[in-house]
Amino acid sequence: MLAGASEAAAVGGSGFPTFPVAPGYRVNVRGGPGTNYSIVRVLPLGATVGIRCQCEGMTVSGPYGTTDLWDCIGNGEFISDAYVKTGSDGYITSRCG
Repeated sequence: MLAGASEAAAVGGSGFPTFPVAPGYRVNVRGGPGTNYSIVRVLPLGATVGIRCQCEGMTVSGPYGTTDLWDCIGNGEFISDAYVKTGSDGYITSRCG
């Protein structure tokens, strides 16, 4: 389960709720919800991400726990929710589909 903090999400310029990526991590952005997908880019230290939707995928362990939840942050761009401080162990927005 993810260790969540109770902080409100800001809404970024994209209109989607934004959340901070775990401090000290440069997170790989993947072409789908799993580490078997290609890396399409790498987020810089201190990044925040707008979450468009979420889906189940490959299980990943990170600073906020172990989860199979993946966050879609752009068209065909996913990061594991284990690296995003959403304040929740589950879905915080609509499911991708």
